[in-house]
Amino acid sequence: MTNNTTEWKNFPSGFIWGSATAAAQVEGAAREDGKEDSVWDAFARTPGNVRNLDTPETAVDHYHRMPADVALMKELGLDSYRFSTSWARVRPGDRGTNAKGLDFYSRLVDELLEADILPWLTLYHWDLPQALEDKGGWANRDTAYRFAEYANDVYSALGDRVQHWTTFNEPFCSSLLGYGSGVHAPGRQEPRAAVAAVHHQHLAHGLAVNELRSRGARQLGITLNLSNSIPLDAADPADLEAARLFDSLQNRIFLDPILRGAYPEDTLQDLESFGLREVILDGDLEIIGAPIDFLGVNHYHDDQISGHPDTSGADGHSGGSGRPVASPWIGAEHITFPTRGLPRTAMGWEVNPDGLRRLLVRLGEEYPALPPLYVTENGAAYDDAVSTDGSVHDPERTRFILDHIGAVGRAIDAGADVRGYFVWSLLDNFEWSWGYSKRFGIVRVDYETMERTVKDSGHAYSALIAEFRAGDTRRGSPLETAPVP
Repeated sequence: MTNNTTEWKNFPSGFIWGSATAAAQVEGAAREDGKEDSVWDAFARTPGNVRNLDTPETAVDHYHRMPADVALMKELGLDSYRFSTSWARVRPGDRGTNAKGLDFYSRLVDELLEADILPWLTLYHWDLPQALEDKGGWANRDTAYRFAEYANDVYSALGDRVQHWTTFNEPFCSSLLGYGSGVHAPGRQEPRAAVAAVHHQHLAHGLAVNELRSRGARQLGITLNLSNSIPLDAADPADLEAARLFDSLQNRIFLDPILRGAYPEDTLQDLESFGLREVILDGDLEIIGAPIDFLGVNHYHDDQISGHPDTSGADGHSGGSGRPVASPWIGAEHITFPTRGLPRTAMGWEVNPDGLRRLLVRLGEEYPALPPLYVTENGAAYDDAVSTDGSVHDPERTRFILDHIGAVGRAIDAGADVRGYFVWSLLDNFEWSWGYSKRFGIVRVDYETMERTVKDSGHAYSALIAEFRAGDTRRGSPLETAPVP
């Protein structure tokens, strides 16, 4: 390969190259065609929750510009587009199905198929209808059953054309950050509610998997944001304990119920006083542990962990809106993230491509029954700008993407069963509590005019895809080569 990132022999034939977005971050049209508030619409309207009082009201207007955005995906050569459906658009107020909302996603899927782009659908990327939050949200067990109804509605409309179904994107964020630290919607700082939300989202995942499987869905999975938990000093008991606890609450509380049908025993003990055992009912873990066909892995940075106060003044885990929050690692407020002196993105996250290789290999070593892996999000925010010639030169993001793809290749060499890579994000967008102040896109969006400009990173990614496709002599259409059981 010309950029020396990796060699194509590492990547299996039919490897899927894609990009991703989320409904609340790109669609806009917050009150059009029957859509009502999600928790993010309501959260963003409260001063202090989101930088600059930004809201997802307009986002980047993908709802109206969707055909042109799909044409841009085709121009870039994407094999697949990972998008989410908005629960608040499909079932506004969770009162029933909104035909106009489903029609938008039906038109999107048709546009993708016409462009020979594989639709990769995520059912939940954090936009719970506010009406359900008013009834307790994910702390209320009933929400899991409402999610299964919503999943069924989406499948009824799109199941004839969509093969790949992801139940949840990063439940860590919508449970522990949303209900524990309060930095994400709905902005609650209630540890017991956060623990209940974790379990009820697991239950919702299992209910949806079983429901869609019974209706003929063939590729079902979930996407988790996972991190290596690296003790600052492997000989220091405090650092070792902090790393264990972080790994429990960032990784294993999600991986183990889904892949092993049981919570880790140390996690149950850690969260004894926060009610985890109390919310687990007979039969729940059997439902949660329903077999899945793939695991999506979102990874942006590693985490070096210490159990001592960080006196360096440079937290290696910095990020968020900047508002005071409680720790999402419930019962572990002493965890700190000392810096290792690595380069950082505009989010303050350390850049360490080999961490992705290590994570992908480790998953296979620790979970023998692991399904195929897809890197469903990986990317970086940098403060890029438009040059006088109208182009966007973003060498740091370009290097970040190419180096992390190289890490995926090395993971495959080491035995990891990785079958696809989705860069985050296709477009600059509403970056949650950061509002529009952070840009992750390989395509720049002018927030005043909504003009799209492919950045150098987008051109580099497109060239990489074309080079792989030219060397993959056995490859056909991504719609034909997408793996099925």
